[in-house]
Amino acid sequence: MVKQRYIQALFEEYMEIFPAVGIVGPRQVGKTTLVKNLSWGKNKIYLDLEKASDRAKLSDVELFFTNHQDSTVILDEIQLMPELFEELRSSIDEDRRPGRFILLGSASPDLIRSSADSLAGRIGYIELTPFTMKEILIEEMERLWMRGGYPLSFLASTERVSNLWRENFIKTYIERDLGLLGLNTDPKLVERFWMMLAHVQGSLWNGDNFARALGVTRPTVSRYLEFLEGSFMVRILQPYHRNVKKRLVKSPKVYIRDTGLLHALAGVKSYDELINQLLIGASWETFVIEQVINLLGSDYQYYFYRTHQGAECDLLLVKSGKVEWAIEIKNTLSPKISKGFLISMEDTKAANGAVISRVKEGYPLKGGVRNYSLLEFCEDIKKKYNETEGN
Repeated sequence: MVKQRYIQALFEEYMEIFPAVGIVGPRQVGKTTLVKNLSWGKNKIYLDLEKASDRAKLSDVELFFTNHQDSTVILDEIQLMPELFEELRSSIDEDRRPGRFILLGSASPDLIRSSADSLAGRIGYIELTPFTMKEILIEEMERLWMRGGYPLSFLASTERVSNLWRENFIKTYIERDLGLLGLNTDPKLVERFWMMLAHVQGSLWNGDNFARALGVTRPTVSRYLEFLEGSFMVRILQPYHRNVKKRLVKSPKVYIRDTGLLHALAGVKSYDELINQLLIGASWETFVIEQVINLLGSDYQYYFYRTHQGAECDLLLVKSGKVEWAIEIKNTLSPKISKGFLISMEDTKAANGAVISRVKEGYPLKGGVRNYSLLEFCEDIKKKYNETEGN
């Protein structure tokens, strides 16, 4: 079963604009399937840079690009050959027709250091995430939360198959993929690090604690975190501090982005097990944050807010320097607004306040705040954004 991906239209638009289009995202998220199903008029030449036979075809890169100038050349796992970026730049500068190259990568452009400078102004990047709410049926949302959005996990025939896939994905990622990205270290240490992150999901980052527990240095754990973020496994949410004259928490929060992987790392194999775990609150918070950010993308900037006096807000949506939404996330059917949340709205001068909980239908709360279901909030905010853009 192949689902239509939400970036399909944007991808095809980019192919009409940029000489090179980069699709980045974690492994096994469907990048290769997306480009192979591309309805693009040119011939397509596909090279998998994990294969020695395909890498050998690029022994003379300039000649290869010249011989296939009228085709769209797809380079999969481009992070394995970052030296190609200089040749790509030269080839594009000689012929800037759109749609000449598609680069697929399992690491962010920042992690593929050389691409940022070499292809500046010549490439448009798009991130392909695991499945989101936009790509599933309403009745599948609980499954998306439990299994996560990786296609082979979400679409698995049974819970056992989904669990086995995620467990093996994690094992392969730790033992092989991180090394291919350049993190050459003991896989057992990285596995412990990742499991420790799962058990403090959504907490403030304390690198010193991690370093002591693992018996390594603070720079080492910071490097682990950098690679997990750069390969789309981890989200680092920064604290909001603009124009607030209070003692604020300065450490970021860290989340394992996909809740299916989070549950696998924590040993949670079913929804019935999840509801009896302390992890459930952090898991729901993660799920909501990822769905909101994936829906809105670069339309907003994203932060959390916390003071040493106890004012706290799980997610701030900031646009043009102004806090448009302050959001509290509650894993309950009958949420109550905390005093700390109302103070955070006042501190940040938030234009709107929302609680996103497990309810099916929203209703107003005190202080102009509304209690939303996740689906209702996503639909409401997108509607308001479209109305604003239309004026």
